[in-house]
Amino acid sequence: MKAASILDYRELARRRLPRFLFDYIDGGSYAEVTLGRNVADLEAVALRQRVLRDISDIDLSTTLFGQRLAMPMALGPVGLAGLNARRGEVQAARAAEAAGVPFTLSTVSACPLSEVAGAVATPPWFQLYMIRDRGFMIDLMQQAGAARCPVLVFTVDMPVPGTRYRDYRSGLAGAPGLGGSLRRLGQAATHPRWAWDVGLWGRPHHLGNVAPVLKGKTGLNDFFAWMRDNFDPAIRWDDLDFIRQHWKGPIVLKGVLDAEDAREAAARGVDGVIVSNHGGRQLDGVPSTARALPAIADAVGDRLTLMADGGIRSGLDVVRMLALGAKGVLLGRAWAWALAGAGEAGVAHVLRLLEAEMRVAMGLTGVTRVEQINEKILAGGE
Repeated sequence: MKAASILDYRELARRRLPRFLFDYIDGGSYAEVTLGRNVADLEAVALRQRVLRDISDIDLSTTLFGQRLAMPMALGPVGLAGLNARRGEVQAARAAEAAGVPFTLSTVSACPLSEVAGAVATPPWFQLYMIRDRGFMIDLMQQAGAARCPVLVFTVDMPVPGTRYRDYRSGLAGAPGLGGSLRRLGQAATHPRWAWDVGLWGRPHHLGNVAPVLKGKTGLNDFFAWMRDNFDPAIRWDDLDFIRQHWKGPIVLKGVLDAEDAREAAARGVDGVIVSNHGGRQLDGVPSTARALPAIADAVGDRLTLMADGGIRSGLDVVRMLALGAKGVLLGRAWAWALAGAGEAGVAHVLRLLEAEMRVAMGLTGVTRVEQINEKILAGGE
């Protein structure tokens, strides 16, 4: 199968990954209502088609948090993405660097920060959760600082993990011990190429940044048990003081979905906010990011840099998000599917697809610069 779109890579990922891994990156919480809304509401955003304008010189470049980017996007943090291909986060970081956009490494990545940062000349952004073990958080921030990571993405919408039925059905969650392990082994056996390339040869790196605190435990059950036990439900706004004490660069809050929270973030002096519902993986039934974004943009204006994720399946969707008020977007499933489907080459191809699709969408709406994309290109805009 030759992929021509992001959704084609989803199908490649479905074919090539064991079910427990595909469902982990593909699924959402509960009935996946918000997961569906993210896509449907973004697709429903109508744009104004304009004609007889000089669109011969389209430039997709922009600046976010002092970093000049080839396109207004970054690869967002995806937990355990490195299990989708051997040393997967390294492959994705290389593709992002070649395309001139940032790669964001998750706290719960499969590859450790040292490995990813050592593989590229452009340091990645680093994503952090609020963890009960503050010493471990400090150590992670110090590692990110030493690796010259330019941006800290602080995820605030996961004080407790969401309930994801697909993970229970696949054996990734809810079946501790031998039962869950046997189910995963059975699924891996039906995908021998993945089992050989990643499950066997990629195994030494699959616990990533949390390996030191697992103290020799190496199983996925141990990994998820640590996540359940160590995410801190007592997180509050004052914890930003702790983060800023140990991180001197830009701080971006990921997981804001309410205008009041966005105003509080601006008042607290953070550098940016990512409008996100965690890809529909946390509280099912909340609004899509496309629905939430305009009110948040109105609430904070230019007081901080606004980004968004959720439901982006094309370069056209990127333009839609920018028209709704974002200055840039994070990609999640788009690059994870591509990594699973074709490794580094797949991620590089998806980024080329997004660039080409953005150029078409910008040209047909009559804009040639990213800063010209705003509510005026929406249908009904003036």
